[in-house]
Amino acid sequence: MSDLGNKEIMAKNIRHYMNAFNVTQTEICNTLGIKMPTFSDWVNAKTYPRIDKIELMANYFGISKADLVEEHGSLTKKDERDIEKILDSTREQLLTQQGLMFDGDPATPEAIESILSAMQIGMEMAKKKNKEKYTPKKYKKD
Repeated sequence: MSDLGNKEIMAKNIRHYMNAFNVTQTEICNTLGIKMPTFSDWVNAKTYPRIDKIELMANYFGISKADLVEEHGSLTKKDERDIEKILDSTREQLLTQQGLMFDGDPATPEAIESILSAMQIGMEMAKKKNKEKYTPKKYKKD
């Protein structure tokens, strides 16, 4: 069976990106003009959004529609630790050294956290895609 249209996968992915971008349901609803009960039903896997709403959310998060609707391979605890170690090291460098500058001014802590959130999502997606690509067929789940 295809993963497209699976309410549980959609709900899990929405929650993932909300956590990654540190946004609340209220913020998303206000920004996108979605009613809170409707969005809550999506997040709780009660209903599935229409394609135009999926596209709206994908654009909001800066991801593809597939990132919201498809199940992606899961990361191991080691993968998560490796990513966290890289992010911690990068955070430390950005906060303690002259680090990142915008128009001659140091980046704010909020800007640095936003950059690190985007890096985390990118690293997780890259690890998952590599697992899909390089896992031998005999170990893949159908």
